Amino acid sequence: DEDYKRYYPYGSLASKVLGFTGADNQGIVGLEVWYNEILAGEDGSIHTVTDAKGIELPNVKETRVSPVPGDDLVLSLDLTIQKYATQAALSVMEEKQAKRVAMIIMNPQNGEIYAMVDVPEYDLNQPFQLNTDLAGYESMTDGEKMDALNNMWRNFTVSDTYEPGSTFKIVTALEYMREHPDDYKDFHFDCNGVYHNGDYSIKCFHSEAHGSQDFMKAFANSCNGAFSSLGLTMDLDRFHATAEELLFNNPLPLSGYSYKESSFNMKGGAGTWEVLQTSIGQGTTLITPLHNALITAAVANGGTLMKPYLLDRVVSAGGEEVKKFLPTSGGTLMTATEAANLTELMRDVVVEGTGSSVRTDAYTVAAKTGTAEFETGKETHAWFTGFAPAESPKIVVTVLVEESGSGGKIAGPIARQLF
Repeated sequence: DEDYKRYYPYGSLASKVLGFTGADNQGIVGLEVWYNEILAGEDGSIHTVTDAKGIELPNVKETRVSPVPGDDLVLSLDLTIQKYATQAALSVMEEKQAKRVAMIIMNPQNGEIYAMVDVPEYDLNQPFQLNTDLAGYESMTDGEKMDALNNMWRNFTVSDTYEPGSTFKIVTALEYMREHPDDYKDFHFDCNGVYHNGDYSIKCFHSEAHGSQDFMKAFANSCNGAFSSLGLTMDLDRFHATAEELLFNNPLPLSGYSYKESSFNMKGGAGTWEVLQTSIGQGTTLITPLHNALITAAVANGGTLMKPYLLDRVVSAGGEEVKKFLPTSGGTLMTATEAANLTELMRDVVVEGTGSSVRTDAYTVAAKTGTAEFETGKETHAWFTGFAPAESPKIVVTVLVEESGSGGKIAGPIARQLF
């Protein structure tokens, strides 16, 4: 049929993950392009019969080659969870006037991704239809409209990097514990809301004075002054190595999907301001929502990261299983002891710190919130990343709400809904 086109029954749901098939029956973005060869099958064809010289033989019937249906991809995404998470994201986006919301929900024990949300989404059945309310739409050139379309199709959970804010204190804490394995709990800092070092000043959120802080309290309260000060005491080359062990500046163990690598630039010899900023997740450090979820998953899984996956199995048009994708290890990012120590810190965040919005008697949660500055004069990005139950983790939830405010107050309540 010359008018053939693929129909997407759920409209915009999971559009950033699925992608779509264009007019030439080729995947444009997402899983459609990565697995186009599996999905497309083979066209049927008609051949005339010729002699050895290629001359068509009269009165000889044509030979026909039947089309071969493509195989089906069965994804790890859970339809109910994906729908619920998408609605939660849209609700907070409307309520807080946020620019974008990204979420990852996965199983740390096997890497299975239950939901990957990036809103606003687009209608997969009309993927070339731009929002006509877009500022300056009418005056856009064709090239500008194409750029706007590419931006609309892009999956920000894997393709865009953000300042991690205080969620990066998981990495800073790990490095400090590695350098002080026997006495890290002896750390002490008196917070008056602003930490001064020479000509530089680091403020805690809203310049809140946390008072006397040990290591656990400083992490739970996300004390910028405390973490900036301990950053100045650390071996920066070792800090860089730890960040790279946690997959900064390195490929993620994600196959069958394009993504952007996270970046960590600080090395030995860095200036004071760079150290102060980097230690609290600011400066030039950037991370994708997916990568933040994977670090959290490694902590939840005793230090071992299971490879994240979206594709569960391939099934033929006749319903037979062609290939099954089994859970595999993506490497050990930290020791089991280190993971347990980080879990203790993250548990305290929820019990008495910035993650109290997810505290409940129904189950335990270990988490870290983040409020990331990225441009002067603009509202901060709100982060939450955590897992539950803390003592036997089955679910990781990572939430990013662009330009919306505090991680604990904005991203935390969404994570509570999802848990």
